[in-house]
Amino acid sequence: MIDLHTHTLFSDGELVPSELVRRAEVMGLTAIGLTDHGDSSNIDWIIPRVVAVAEELNRVMGITVVPGIEITHVPPVLIPEIARRARSLGAKIIVVHGETISEPVAPGTNASALVSDIDILAHPGLITREEALLAREKGILLEITARKGHSLTNGHVAALARETGAGLLINTDTHAPSDLINEKTARKIVCGAGLTEEDFSTMQKNAWQLVQAKMETPKH
Repeated sequence: MIDLHTHTLFSDGELVPSELVRRAEVMGLTAIGLTDHGDSSNIDWIIPRVVAVAEELNRVMGITVVPGIEITHVPPVLIPEIARRARSLGAKIIVVHGETISEPVAPGTNASALVSDIDILAHPGLITREEALLAREKGILLEITARKGHSLTNGHVAALARETGAGLLINTDTHAPSDLINEKTARKIVCGAGLTEEDFSTMQKNAWQLVQAKMETPKH
């Protein structure tokens, strides 16, 4: 099980990175992304710290820790530049907080994210067919999420991804220990979105290929 969207005390999560990673390892995860909420006010503070702790934990733990950021509630016009800054600061995985129907995300966020240097569009809400096609073209993965509220549009995202061939993965958007899930639960969420066990395997492959592309020595 791979989960590339989680939060720590560096933003609005409850745990320090080491505890989050340890709890994920015990749950059976083989890779985890540390992707705290960021904008221009804090990415230069968060990303170097996440990079440092990921390097430290990767030396001594069996789980692969991937440092990243979730660009969150940023005005769409600013997303490309903040993504470039995040990459230059060392973010291996860049997530954008998509147009979930459970929060007042600015219209145009999905479209701006998909023309930026990012890896994952999180909980993209009522994403359009054109946006899903662009995600496929750009190799940006769309998220099926375990998080309450954001998960309300999982079925829509799954159906459009199946229609257009856009890549999917499943993440938890963890903020608290109780948000972490094991593979059995993840499979149920995927099937609940109208997908199949085979789709779950493909989603895990997508996530692993992303980890391999971003990390020099992933452990899996």
